[in-house]
Amino acid sequence: MKSKYLLVPAFVCSLFLLACNSDSKKQATAGSKSGQQTEELGFSDVNGIRFYEVKRRFKNGLSFNKIGFQQEPTWIIQFKAPDTMLAYSPEKQGMEAFYLQFDHGQVYNFAREFFRAITITKDSLILQRLQVDGRIIAGDDDERSDVFCTYYTRDYIENKLHTTVGELQRPTKADTLFIKSLAEKAAKDPANPETAFAARQPVSFKPKGPFVTVEKISNVDPLNNRTLSYDYLYPEYRLVIEKSYKAFAYRFSVVVDTKGKLTVNRVEGVMKEDLEPRKRLIQGILDVYVRNLYQISPGTTLGIPHSSEITLNLVGKLAK
Repeated sequence: MKSKYLLVPAFVCSLFLLACNSDSKKQATAGSKSGQQTEELGFSDVNGIRFYEVKRRFKNGLSFNKIGFQQEPTWIIQFKAPDTMLAYSPEKQGMEAFYLQFDHGQVYNFAREFFRAITITKDSLILQRLQVDGRIIAGDDDERSDVFCTYYTRDYIENKLHTTVGELQRPTKADTLFIKSLAEKAAKDPANPETAFAARQPVSFKPKGPFVTVEKISNVDPLNNRTLSYDYLYPEYRLVIEKSYKAFAYRFSVVVDTKGKLTVNRVEGVMKEDLEPRKRLIQGILDVYVRNLYQISPGTTLGIPHSSEITLNLVGKLAK
């Protein structure tokens, strides 16, 4: 996966969905360049109504993008006049209050995140996450602004749609077909990092003996905007071989194909002239040791196995 997508997790799971207007003005102008418009209601008109997020999708209607990132609808929100949004907190197992700020037009801000109100009715909300640099709002063609979130009330879900929140939140058939197409493309060149994509259920390593261990490393760092999504997109592991032929410690990325085969991609801390020899050395350790000492299961998305890229910290310790 290309490094430019490091920006993705910074916004996907942030609380950009929670902002709304403390102003009671009506919102009736165009909501986005895509032609959608807000209804003749403002946030004050839906004061006290609880909304459940049922869809979080890109403007093409899919929940996944080409690097495998899934937009998951999870939020429950409720506007409380004059300047508060209640939002469900999994940590506190209840609704938590947040201060909200109106910016301009249909644009609102919460915790340094911006969104545009596309639709406001007493049954539903549609909010678009916006990427803002300085005072400039990125256009709808910017992938960081290409996230649309739909909320329904429980009454609308149960009494008009005759379904459940959980059913509406499930990936669609279009999502499944899209993931199948990505997996088929990756299968044509299974070791290629350019066609590998993030797995919703990541690669797993199961030690076959007592002298090897595995640890999945978390890189979540709120101060640097690294949310749980970072671990999803860029999984990292520490593998330790206790009785190795020599002591070593390498950090590198590998592509894991559908058969669990590991192919070295990037190696850290190596001079350019030493890169290829180091890659060959590490590949040999993977083929001789890791493949035989661990049961390796490939990453999957929607139950479909496919090539994905992960980072390994491989440590060898001499027998005492």
